[in-house]
Amino acid sequence: MKPLPNEIVLRPRFNLERREPKETLLEAFERQEGVPYHIKRIDDHVFIKLNPAEAHFWSPQLHLEILEEEDGGSRIHGLFGPNPTLWTFFMFLHFGVATLFIIFGIWAYSSAALKKPYGWLLGAMGAMVVLWVLFYIMGRAGKKKGKPQMEELHTFLMGVLKEM
Repeated sequence: MKPLPNEIVLRPRFNLERREPKETLLEAFERQEGVPYHIKRIDDHVFIKLNPAEAHFWSPQLHLEILEEEDGGSRIHGLFGPNPTLWTFFMFLHFGVATLFIIFGIWAYSSAALKKPYGWLLGAMGAMVVLWVLFYIMGRAGKKKGKPQMEELHTFLMGVLKEM
C-alpha cells in the first residue's frame, strides 16, 4: 500500500493484498483488546471507530472489506470516511439547499414573467449560495480536524497486519 498522501482526499480508498486467509485476518481484528478503538465485525466487513471518549463530531472511521482470493490469500478493501450519520446529515443539508435554490429560481422566474416583484427571491437564491459555501467550509474544517485521527487509524491497521 502506498503511504497516505499529505492531503487526505475525501473518503480515501485503498487495497491491500495479503497471503493470509480471510478468516485469519478477520480474527486478528476480533482479538484486539485494550485498544482505544471500537471494532465491529459484520460478515466480511470490519468497522474501526474511535471510542466515544476520544471521538469528536468530525471523527473518521475505517471500513475494511476482506475478500478471499483464489490463491488462498486475501484482498483488503479499505475506506476512510466520516460517521455515516454525519455524512447522511450533510448530504441532506446539501440536497435541501439545492432544492430551495431551484424553488426560489422557479418562483423568481414566474414572478418576473407575471411582472410581480421578485427581488427578494433573488436575494433568497443568493442566501442559498452563501449557505452552500458555509457548508463547504464546515466540511473542509471537519476534514482537517479529523485528519490526525485518520492517520491514527491507518497506523493501527498497519500495526495489526504487521503482527501477523
